[in-house]
Amino acid sequence: MFGSLSYLTLQEYWWFLVSLLGALFVFMTFVQGGQTILNRVAKTDEERDVIINSLGRKWELTFTTLVMFGGALFAAFPLFYAVSFSGAYFVWMAILFCFIIQAVSYEYRKKPDNFLGQKTYEAFLYINGSIGIILIGIAVGTLFTGGHFVRSDMNFSHWTTAFRGLEGALNPFNVALGFMVFFLARVQASLYFLNNIEHDEIEKRTKAQLKNDALLFVGFFLLFVVFLLNLSGVGYDNSHFFVVKHKFLLNLIANPILLVLFLVGTLMVLYAIFVSLSKGSKKGIWFSGVGTILVVLTLFCLLGFNNTAIYPSLSDLQSSLSIVNSSGSYYTLTVMSYVSLLVPIVLGYIIFVWRSMDKEKITADEIRSDSHGY
Repeated sequence: MFGSLSYLTLQEYWWFLVSLLGALFVFMTFVQGGQTILNRVAKTDEERDVIINSLGRKWELTFTTLVMFGGALFAAFPLFYAVSFSGAYFVWMAILFCFIIQAVSYEYRKKPDNFLGQKTYEAFLYINGSIGIILIGIAVGTLFTGGHFVRSDMNFSHWTTAFRGLEGALNPFNVALGFMVFFLARVQASLYFLNNIEHDEIEKRTKAQLKNDALLFVGFFLLFVVFLLNLSGVGYDNSHFFVVKHKFLLNLIANPILLVLFLVGTLMVLYAIFVSLSKGSKKGIWFSGVGTILVVLTLFCLLGFNNTAIYPSLSDLQSSLSIVNSSGSYYTLTVMSYVSLLVPIVLGYIIFVWRSMDKEKITADEIRSDSHGY
């Protein structure tokens, strides 16, 4: 089956899988978004416990998806992983730190005699949901705008600035993407709370919060789209890299399927916000979730396909990376492709566990009687 495919087809197949995992992770960041609006939708300790326990039942799925995304990148595109994660060291270490304190916070927030106190762990959760998510958006933005690295013929690379990836925060495109993802996570958190929690006061404040975050999300989304359609990208031909004006707009035109997916995904997210605010629907998270996955999948595919560099070099254009020159060997991709057939089983298990946890909406009474709550 996979052994009969060409090397390029395997590379494209694995970039699609990596893109799908990245899209699933962005959907799951509603956990981080919920952490940042905790004190806006919950005003008492009991209400905060309800929110934290609602998110606490899903945070491990978010973390697992992020690890799977990184693992797939490492296995399928090891050179890309090596250049980015070792070169842009400071930004990735900052992201890792934000996720470490998240894990610690859920485990120790309500533990008796914790010396830092409950408020400190809630502050850690806010840091994870704000700085962590914005930095991830900025880091992903550099895949479009480029990084400051040089790669030798032997595939040794070094970063050419002392800021090790943090300089990406100076690029308006990267910042727009970072804040777009941040406010999208908050929008999806509100939609998730409406679907998952049964509490009149929390629901009322959540709808007010959704309205505010939705306006900010739409604003940053439009800014990001304008930047994207006017952004120059890097194309390649026979391992020679060159700058192409409006590269991502041209990629959309060249692949109408991606354009349709992008538009459908965008409309689904907007529809989710509309029906939740105007119709009182509790199902908005599913429309928004599918829409988010489609939009993010499209953005990653714009990078990997149509002879586009997935990581342009700002220091030496010919050091840029593509799915062709940064992937594993033909044998590695072939073997991994057979293993990837297990992915639907894993996804099925996640769906089963999710449905089992969400059979009943979370209430304050349930949290009071749960001795193992977060």
